[in-house]
Amino acid sequence: MKDRIMKGFIEEIRDKGMKFSMDDLARRLGISKRTLYEHFSSKVEILETIIAQIFAESDEKTRQILNDDSLSLIDKIRGVMMVLPTHYEFYDLRILEQMKRYYPEQWALVDSSLTDDWQTLRVLIEQGIQEGKIVNMNVTLLMKLIVDTVNSTLDQRFYMKNQITVSEALSAIVDVLLYGIIPVDKR
Repeated sequence: MKDRIMKGFIEEIRDKGMKFSMDDLARRLGISKRTLYEHFSSKVEILETIIAQIFAESDEKTRQILNDDSLSLIDKIRGVMMVLPTHYEFYDLRILEQMKRYYPEQWALVDSSLTDDWQTLRVLIEQGIQEGKIVNMNVTLLMKLIVDTVNSTLDQRFYMKNQITVSEALSAIVDVLLYGIIPVDKR
């Protein structure tokens, strides 16, 4: 039931943004408000549970990539950059702006993960530079470029308007960042 409630919560966010009531959520799910409150004490608790789940899933995906001995260093870098949360629609500029306004503590957690939580990738890039697999350049600048570019997928309206899925956009962004825009045979 908790998973069903969280899924309904995400659907409400997608349809109405952060401004919906527990009545709206109960109606969407076809359950009573009492049933909602038997599982979650508030919208904030549901939101925090979803955020924690997203972080845990992303961390687990990252761990799997790092521990996969069949992947090259470049494949691991690409994989870590491509980790998408299960509820990626949650990572949308419109939703994040509303979260910042109405749920600032929860927004701060999400914002931190979007801007600061890139240490694993930084370590892999530094290793790539040391091994000569990545161009030797200022890592702080490179990380800013990567983070800002990857986070451009938060502008989901642009991608929807141009009929590009977030996964497709992220894959193309990562490929350009790692391999450039000049074909291999033209370099």
